[in-house]
Amino acid sequence: MEENKKYQYWMRCIPGIGNKKLKKIVEYCGSAKEAYGLSERQLRNIRGIGEKDAENILESKRRFDLEGEPEILEEREISMITIEDEGYPQRLMDLNDGPYALFYRGNLPSEEEKTAAIVGARLCSSYGRAAGLELGKRLARCGVGIVSGMASGIDSFGHWGAVRGGGKTYAVLGCGTDVCYPKGGRDLYETIQKNGAVISEYLPGTPPFAAQFPARNRIISGLSDVVIIIEAKKKSGSLITVDFALEQGKDIYAVPGRMDDALSKGCNELIRQGSGIVVSADELIEELGVSPAETAAKDEVAKKPLEKEESMVYSCFGLYPRNMEELVNMTNLPSSVLADLLIRLQTKGLIEEYYKNNYRKK
Repeated sequence: MEENKKYQYWMRCIPGIGNKKLKKIVEYCGSAKEAYGLSERQLRNIRGIGEKDAENILESKRRFDLEGEPEILEEREISMITIEDEGYPQRLMDLNDGPYALFYRGNLPSEEEKTAAIVGARLCSSYGRAAGLELGKRLARCGVGIVSGMASGIDSFGHWGAVRGGGKTYAVLGCGTDVCYPKGGRDLYETIQKNGAVISEYLPGTPPFAAQFPARNRIISGLSDVVIIIEAKKKSGSLITVDFALEQGKDIYAVPGRMDDALSKGCNELIRQGSGIVVSADELIEELGVSPAETAAKDEVAKKPLEKEESMVYSCFGLYPRNMEELVNMTNLPSSVLADLLIRLQTKGLIEEYYKNNYRKK
């Protein structure tokens, strides 16, 4: 392992010393390796480092196995980057409480990469699911990296949309990078690492404690150029991400919902307060100044030519799912013919039957 990485990992493992104090220590002496050699008197000369802090730092040196403990990173195939390193995300450097260190599997977003956060309700509707998938997919095709938290619901659908769009996606976890949470998200967890990165400020092995999730939201917004909210209740946790984004000077967009829908009250309120409104993926893409024409990714339908009747049926699908009765009324096709066309569209991977005789766009 690179020499200074051992000292950086030691610094990050010091109990009771948060990001702000770690940054002050680095500013004072230049590196974690230099900090390791400081005496108690020198430590107490650092502004913001008190007697108790100095004791914690010195005690950690006595207890920490500098040669053995950092090996956990290589054993678990976890990369670490700190504010000392070239390549640390500049987007996070100016955060008031930005992380001293990030742990990740995969590849972090480049500084030139346009990024958008997609966050929202865990218990989302089929409308929210479709919106998350569609926006994630369309933005990814334009080269926009999708950032979220890998939570069930909108977060996961935003990630999957990016994967389907052939783009990159980044999950900021509220636990250790080597801990898959939620447990049922193993496929997504593995897929993200191949198409972006799973990222955390927490040490390897850290369980998913509830208090850690609001804090990780500042990193989600910090890594993103814009934040998109899909389905959020009036007191949704997603609005914590909005608060961080506003502090960081980021643009906010919300997907509107029905007036009487509790899941959309938070989004509708954001729009009332002046956030951007997402009325279509095309308009959002235009507003963000990105263009699918500039990417190599092509529309899935263009890759898979459709017959005339297949194309007519596929055009019935948008954000909302459709059942057989609706599709018969929309297409005026006999149900037997329609059933055959639906099977062909499923075979081509364009729609799915998520419930008997109920279909939605993939």
